[in-house]
Amino acid sequence: MEEMEEELKCPVCGSFYREPIILPCSHNLCQACARNILVQTPESESPQSRRASGSAVSDYDYLDLDKMSLYSEADSGYGSYGGFASAPTTPCQKSPNGVRVFPPAAPPPPAALAPPPPPRNACLTCPQCHRSLVLDERGLRGFPRNRLLEGVIDRYQQGRAAALRCQLCEKAPKEAAVMCEQCDVFYCDPCRLRCHPPRGPLAKHRLVPPAQGRVSRRLSPRKISTCTDHELENHSMYCVQCKSPVCYQCLEEGKHSSHEVKALGAMWKLHKSQLSQALNGLSDRAKEAKEFLVQLRNMVQQIQENSVEFEACLVAQCDALIDALNRRKAQLLSRVNKEHEHKLKVVRDQISHCTVKLRQTTGLMEYCLEVIKENDPSGFLQISDALIRRVHLTEDQWGKGTLTPRMTTDFDLNLDNAPLLQSIHQLDFVQMKVPAPPILQLEECCTHNNSATLSWKQPPLSTVQVEGYILELDDGNGGQFREVYVGKETMCTVDGLHFNSTYSARVKAFNKTGVSPYSKTLVLQTSEDTQSEEQTLPFPVPLERSQLRRMSPFSSTLNLQPSFPGRSYFELRSSAHQLSLHSSLQSLNSAGCNFETQGTPYSQLVDIKKMVAVAWFSFDPASAHADIIFSNDNLTVTCNSYDDRVVLGKTGFSKGLHYWELSIDRYDNHPDPAFGVARIDVLKDAMLGKDDKAWAMYVDNNRSWFMHNNSHTNRTEGGITKGATVGVLLDLTRRTLMFSINEDQQGPVAFENLEGLFFPAVSLNRNVQVTLHTGLPVPEFYASRSAMP
Repeated sequence: MEEMEEELKCPVCGSFYREPIILPCSHNLCQACARNILVQTPESESPQSRRASGSAVSDYDYLDLDKMSLYSEADSGYGSYGGFASAPTTPCQKSPNGVRVFPPAAPPPPAALAPPPPPRNACLTCPQCHRSLVLDERGLRGFPRNRLLEGVIDRYQQGRAAALRCQLCEKAPKEAAVMCEQCDVFYCDPCRLRCHPPRGPLAKHRLVPPAQGRVSRRLSPRKISTCTDHELENHSMYCVQCKSPVCYQCLEEGKHSSHEVKALGAMWKLHKSQLSQALNGLSDRAKEAKEFLVQLRNMVQQIQENSVEFEACLVAQCDALIDALNRRKAQLLSRVNKEHEHKLKVVRDQISHCTVKLRQTTGLMEYCLEVIKENDPSGFLQISDALIRRVHLTEDQWGKGTLTPRMTTDFDLNLDNAPLLQSIHQLDFVQMKVPAPPILQLEECCTHNNSATLSWKQPPLSTVQVEGYILELDDGNGGQFREVYVGKETMCTVDGLHFNSTYSARVKAFNKTGVSPYSKTLVLQTSEDTQSEEQTLPFPVPLERSQLRRMSPFSSTLNLQPSFPGRSYFELRSSAHQLSLHSSLQSLNSAGCNFETQGTPYSQLVDIKKMVAVAWFSFDPASAHADIIFSNDNLTVTCNSYDDRVVLGKTGFSKGLHYWELSIDRYDNHPDPAFGVARIDVLKDAMLGKDDKAWAMYVDNNRSWFMHNNSHTNRTEGGITKGATVGVLLDLTRRTLMFSINEDQQGPVAFENLEGLFFPAVSLNRNVQVTLHTGLPVPEFYASRSAMP
């Protein structure tokens, strides 16, 4: 119940509706709030004066004028407030919902129970749809009271445990102290003293506690709705044309005297039934939304769990890298220590050796000095030669290199950490998925003489990174595929192919993780430019299908094969050197038509110039709106919505002459179905022809119109009834579109200069059911025209 509270609150004051009135736009306002946002308009601004002066007012406004005695301005929005010459100068306020509200000029006197009526020319703008309305002499009394909404609010408030609040507090309502049984209003003490003083006529009113007032309000009988034109009369009938309850005086003397009326109770039950049916569909959507919310909440929980798991995995991976780096660090430090010990050993050995040598040299020097001190010449000469030789020998031992360090103090090691730092900087997450299969863009693929140009792209929702593509082509005879291109581009032209050959092409994507599956195979036909117009066939649309099997040397092949995504493209291929077709039908299955000759004799010779190629197709559930209902093998469609919904055919056409018919199985004269052609991305929730992606004829039971981009042209007499047949003729050779009803052409050529890829299309609602008929020959009235040069 709490979700319903916003439906029960006034968009101006933000509180529950008090005495709500229904505007012609079906929105509600409190009567006091409606009085607050009234704006007086000068006489020259009224719709009557604008009509007298010849200014434009829409038909919709005049319709409302007749129905509700109200006038609708041509514009909408808040700009009308400032455009009146007599607009109030008091500063505007904002309601809790952001609506501009002009306060009344002065509060009414306490004794006045009802405020004075608004001026004759008063403007009221709906705060929700911003539609401006000008009131007639009845003022706000011209709007019906929404007693049903009052009852819902009463039940809602009774079901709430919160204390009753004052109904007259402007901002934060205080707790109610009393309730007036005559006024049916809850008052707090300040509002009671200000608005309900105990004097004058109000002194006779009975004030009771709020709880007792709630019980008495619940037990009091519901007020019966009265007619807005005849206030003393109750509603007894329902006007079907005006869609409003009326009294018997309205039928006798009012504006409803000539309208169709029905019993109020019967229409009440009928509309209740319709609302219940509509609620069933809305209930299903709400159920789906709840399930979707549960799915999203589960996704939140799963994301959190996956995040914790992924973070733990990431920390473990980084810790493993740190451990590996520490182990390598220990190994490098060990090498440094070994180098350190080696250097110390070499230097220490040299120190030890040099120390011993120096001691020996010093001892020899001291001995020689003592010998020189002796005075015995003969004894000196006996040993002098030996000492001189020893001194020279010792000096030579201290020669070159002896006094040079055998080891440097520097460490001849330089750590090469640049690759590791680069790897650390390049450390990143990699895609764990292979790319999705590319999509071949048929509108950009073509052949010319012995060359073929192919174009492809990744699926729109694919987020996996792609590093390149591989294009493969067979040998032209249904043999093995070979790579003809590897790179990052999405378009490639292959030259040097054989003339008059059939090639199959496919492409795949790759990244560091792996290679994607192949795209769907595209079959292209190369031909030799013979400059002969009569050999040019009208259906050279590329065909996407399984790998071609050439079972026999046919000069022509007619294929109807599945295409992307779930669609078919019609293709007729022919050799430029032979204009006859030898074929026999061996099998026909869901994959299409395969013309082979094994096991059966050849059929008769057919002149291909006289052969009429027709396309068989059905409606496409994959691209249709969700409200479309299919039956009869997708040949019959209807709708479960009162709004227009679009459904397309499975076959798309870009060249040639095509004709199909649609029979009307059910039609109740109210809806306006539309028939024609459309692009693949046409709007599916609007009438065909409302946007620039469709070219259509929409019809009723008397007339038909041609419509494109919401523009109507060439209204013709002749509508449809149950059992009628609508024909659609698409001539892409002349680039025209024509329509017929029951084999009668509807006007001239409906549309011209059509180029591109078109799909048969229909828009309808639940009151219409149509059946598609395909594989039909061209009508006689156009066949004779086509035969003309």
